[in-house]
Parts: sequence; structure tokens; C-alpha cells
Amino acid sequence: MRKLVVIPTYNERENVAAMVSRVMSLDGGFDMLVVDDASPDGTASIVRELQKEYPKRLFLVERCGKLGLGTAYIAGFKWALGHGYDYVFEMDCDFSHNPDDLLRMSAALDGDADVVVGSRYVSGVNVVNWPLSRLLMSYFASKYVHFVTRMPVNDATAGFVGYRRSVLETIDLDRVRMVGYGFQIEMKYTAWKLGFRIRELSIIFIDRVVGTSKMSSGIFGEAFFGVLKLPFRRIRPRRG
Repeated sequence: MRKLVVIPTYNERENVAAMVSRVMSLDGGFDMLVVDDASPDGTASIVRELQKEYPKRLFLVERCGKLGLGTAYIAGFKWALGHGYDYVFEMDCDFSHNPDDLLRMSAALDGDADVVVGSRYVSGVNVVNWPLSRLLMSYFASKYVHFVTRMPVNDATAGFVGYRRSVLETIDLDRVRMVGYGFQIEMKYTAWKLGFRIRELSIIFIDRVVGTSKMSSGIFGEAFFGVLKLPFRRIRPRRG
């Protein structure tokens, strides 16, 4: 199975080299695609230099500006499908997601899962170094998503996710509407409504040590109101 890790970046020069090194060192043959939104701090330049060391495993898509997390992942997913990958993973660049967990997530896709979610809330609350206000917002956001949609996922906003190729081929990626963190909810909901099997694996989420969080009130608002619309949408598989 060919495996690709898609990582969107914006001003991650302090993390990206270490993340590339960790992913490249894992057993299991994970390739990596960085989707950079014209980071002014030179993130893309660091990746280009590292490509000399990993010319067949490290790839870069450079976009013209900060276009949103969801659109970065969509660009990465389309790239993965076009380049023949079987498993596609998404994760953050700031080490809040432990790259070692990719091994467990890949094993879940080898088993009965179509979508595997690295979950902070499937066995208690496994979050380190978040302020209480952000933890409560995240935790109750997932409770809110479950209440509105009835989707059986404990961590609907999780950004550490693995997909089988068949899931990304079936979802009409051009019709995914939310571009911020609501994108994570919309993707899981769409996969669930299309009948794919979602499995959650417990992870420990550690807040970033260096760099700046990209969370904003606008991102939260998009997710809050976007979720209300999801049960009224007609979910259809992609044609052709």
C-alpha cells in the first residue's frame, strides 16, 4: 500500500524540518506532501532544500496565498489520488499530533476501517497544555456536532485522520464547502453518510510548543453554523 501524509503549512519554519525527519524515519514507507500557502517565513524554501535528501518521498505544493485549511487538504487529496496513493493521512505540522501514531492508524486501515480518526475524546480527555477555555470549546463542539448530526464520532473536529483511497474517490471533493476547521466535521459526516466505516483511535494531543496557532473566531463561527446545515444537505457520491 502506498501511503501519503498531507501536511498544510503556513509559517511553520520552526517545525517543518523536524516533522519531515520524523515522518521519513517511520517504518511503513510513508511519503509526505507539504501544501504551503505562501508562508512569508520561508517554510517552502526549507521543504525544497529537504527534497534534495528525499527526492522520491517528499513533495511540495505551493499556493498563491492563505486560502484556508480545508482547501489545502482538498488540494492534497486530489494530488494523492492523481499520484496513485492507497492511504492518505492528514495531520498538523506542529507536533500536536504524534507522527508515531501513523503506524497505528495505518494498521486500522489495513483492518476494517475506511476512515480512522486520531481521537482526543474516545477514552476520556487526552489533551495536554491547552488552556481550559479552548479545551472546553473543543470538547463541547464535538458534543454539539453529535447532537445536531447524530454522527457516532467522539472527536468530530479532529485533524489527525486517515482515509482509504476509495473514500476520497467517492466523496465529491469539489462540493465540500467549509474551508476552516469545519472542514474536518464535513469530511467525516460525508464519509459516514456515504456508508463508510469510521474508527476512532485514542491519541494524546499536545499543544504546539513553537509557532503560532491558526485558530480564530471566524473559523469557529463557520463550523458552528455550517454544522446546522449538514443534516439538510443531500449527500451524493462523486460521479465518474
